Amino acid sequence: MKELMKELQSGMFELSRSNPEEFKKFSEFASSVYRDGKISKKTKELIALAISVVIRCPYCIGAHTESAFEAGATREEMLEAATVAILMGGGPALTYVAELKKAMDLFEKKE
Repeated sequence: MKELMKELQSGMFELSRSNPEEFKKFSEFASSVYRDGKISKKTKELIALAISVVIRCPYCIGAHTESAFEAGATREEMLEAATVAILMGGGPALTYVAELKKAMDLFEKKE
């Protein structure tokens, strides 16, 4: 998972260098979407995490796990969101819980 996150950062950096205006606008849109609104940022990150599991995107799982922890989500909340994803995505989504576990182990702040 650590290597995947490095790959993701590298790709995003390359994209931002080659298409700075488009990348800036996408980043601004993403920041706007994830702000607290009628739905909290934490809930939005849990939704994004569940979608990431359903679409089987390990990069997305890593990024949204990190962001969910930063927004105050717990490991238990993430696993519960994953159960919704598994309900919707079936067996293939279930296998991506392994990626979620790797991401939680990497990003969870141990007290």
